[in-house]
Amino acid sequence: MTKLMKTLIFLFITSLTFAADEIRTEHDVDYLGAGRKEKADLYLPANPQPGQKFPAVLIIHGGGWSGGEKRAAREINIGTTLALNGYVGMSIDYVLANKDHPGSTWPQNLHDCKTAVRWLRTNAERLQIDPAHIGVIGGSAGGHLAAMVGLCGGELDPPGEGDCRVQCAVDLYGPVLWFEQRDIAMFRKTRAEAPELYQQADPRSHIDKNDPPLLILHGTADKTVPVADSEALAAAMKTAGAKYQVEIIPDAPHSFHLEPKQRDLRPLVLGFFDKYLKDK
Repeated sequence: MTKLMKTLIFLFITSLTFAADEIRTEHDVDYLGAGRKEKADLYLPANPQPGQKFPAVLIIHGGGWSGGEKRAAREINIGTTLALNGYVGMSIDYVLANKDHPGSTWPQNLHDCKTAVRWLRTNAERLQIDPAHIGVIGGSAGGHLAAMVGLCGGELDPPGEGDCRVQCAVDLYGPVLWFEQRDIAMFRKTRAEAPELYQQADPRSHIDKNDPPLLILHGTADKTVPVADSEALAAAMKTAGAKYQVEIIPDAPHSFHLEPKQRDLRPLVLGFFDKYLKDK
């Protein structure tokens, strides 16, 4: 390990220790019910006042819909940033297309994300959440799922009662063109075998002018998901007359969090959430 890497890790751990005095966390919260091993982590403001209400943001990890987990560095960075700025963050695990799930995991992975939104509303009183102001953010595959949660409205909701809608969404470099260019493991079928599933999972299939606002961020140095994917999504939002904002980050690679070396994205992302979740 280089000296620079050791220094960066030290600074990251130090920042989390400092933040720990200003936020509260709840780990491995059961949000899916009996029989499900996937859990959630909560990031909350440290000293809420009686009667105070906070907007909430669902955080969805990446990993190609087959890997990743709720407590990775990016998700900790996002959850901590949100709690330090007056939000309740909920970082979730969801069903993954791996050896533990040999069958199709679509649309169950999206259902898990939408169930988390319902859980936030159901637990709004205990967590001092404003149930009318909930957003979502995710990176890579999580960016795709975040966009889907935002754009689907009442479509593809899981069974059961409760509102799954969010008031805004942030998509960090989520795949879009993949659904017309390659076979994806979560379907357990090729595009030729199940074109309807690939179309169903394409965010562009669900865009409506009345959709909640979407913030799209992508780096020009991304070698995993090309910038063209986010540009295609932005173009579809524009054509539909939907509210969106796209920010291309020069030289940023794949999987950046809110503080990449290329640009501090906290003012941009927090400003977006503040506009649609805090400003009345």
